[in-house]
Amino acid sequence: MSIYWSSVVHELTPYVPGEQPKLPDLVKLNTNENPYGPSPRVIEALKREADDALRLYPDPNADLVKEAVARHFELMPNQVFVGNGSDEVLAHTFLALLKHAAPLLFPDITYSFYPVYCKLYDVPYETVALSEDLEIRPEDYLRPNGGIIFPNPNAPTGRAVFRGAIEELLSRNDQSVVVIDEAYIDFGGESVVPLVNRYPNLLVIQTLSKSRSLAGLRVGFAMGHADLVEALERVKNSFNSYPLDRFAIAGAVAAIEDRDYFERTRNAIICTREKLVQDLSGLGFEVLSSAANFVFARHRQRDALELAQQLREQSIIVRHFRLPRIDQYLRITVGTDDQCAVLVRALTGILR
Repeated sequence: MSIYWSSVVHELTPYVPGEQPKLPDLVKLNTNENPYGPSPRVIEALKREADDALRLYPDPNADLVKEAVARHFELMPNQVFVGNGSDEVLAHTFLALLKHAAPLLFPDITYSFYPVYCKLYDVPYETVALSEDLEIRPEDYLRPNGGIIFPNPNAPTGRAVFRGAIEELLSRNDQSVVVIDEAYIDFGGESVVPLVNRYPNLLVIQTLSKSRSLAGLRVGFAMGHADLVEALERVKNSFNSYPLDRFAIAGAVAAIEDRDYFERTRNAIICTREKLVQDLSGLGFEVLSSAANFVFARHRQRDALELAQQLREQSIIVRHFRLPRIDQYLRITVGTDDQCAVLVRALTGILR
């Protein structure tokens, strides 16, 4: 450790992203990337943006993106905040809205960036245990808190929470902000964006990385009451006035506006997911009900880490978490039909 580090750096345990291995003929099912490329309209928009204007700064407010999001969700532009991926939006949210004396609440098994942000920003927190079936129970969050955050569907389990249960939580927890992280909502969950105008303490965060195939452009956004958005803008403009570059702005607008392509590709992933669940169940896996573009599964007789290592030997990468309660599960991204067929064939051979 360097003697020049600040005290906060010494105490950090950074988030570890999914591996990005460089193996030949890789079947990459570990980082929940969309197996289909972005809309052709996105590619055309990026080509148009590659001109002399790149010498100029982008719009610091990314107004075109805010307007596209507002149109899509029937909100006002001042109810939309945008950032460099939903991770940056989350970071600003932790600092702007969730740093209070009372503890922030989030699940004990969830997106592992949450405790990292708490450490970084000195946010007190408590974890709330998932049920025995690894479900989020909103009623468990009805206790003193400085804010509540959880993904819906949850990661890495893929389980979703019904909108009605979240609305009940909002109606009974009106003294702190409730953040619903909807990174995977488009694959079968029930978005709570329609509740934004009824509950001023609700903030909904989404990303274009998953359902719109733009993980490489880094575009995320939050939707909520204008007062919540203003707090995020104040933090953003104290940190980085230009979070979205010209390509990200152009690509994001094109992706949001091409609804036909979005519906076609997300429905393809949902259909492939259902077939994958059937195939894994037939091989002796217990697969949690998923509303995401991944499944969370454990074999009834075989060790999860051993299976992940054996798949890797065949250039198939899935995600294994060495964490209590879930160390016998594998998180498997839903790829194309062909990729999932390769996975199932490999597992069939391994299990024999």
